[in-house]
Amino acid sequence: MAKGYSAKRGFSNGSGLSARQMNMQQQIAKMQEDMAARQQEVEGKTFSASVGGGVVSASVSGKKELTSLTIKPEAVDPDDVEMLQDLVISAVNEALRQAEEAMNASMDQLTNSLNLGSFGNLGGLGL
Repeated sequence: MAKGYSAKRGFSNGSGLSARQMNMQQQIAKMQEDMAARQQEVEGKTFSASVGGGVVSASVSGKKELTSLTIKPEAVDPDDVEMLQDLVISAVNEALRQAEEAMNASMDQLTNSLNLGSFGNLGGLGL
């Protein structure tokens, strides 16, 4: 039988590795719960952007779904449909960027609050 191996404890140096593993599993479970709560919070928000001096406005949900699009009559020029299309694309993309930025900031805040150490060699996870 290999040194440091026990059928009950697995590979261990006898220094409470299973307790550390259980603690890490609890931390991971808590992190998953926190991440799900933050994701749900951001998904419930609305992000809006206006372009062209406010003639085109778009709103998206935190789930990155377009929820409203407003085009003022003065933006509609039958001879310049391309400009209107560009304005719509710009407004939608800006609102989506805001939603993405909010989600990233929320997740960064969560992961920065955890003291997991370096992930480069997974040493921070005790692996």
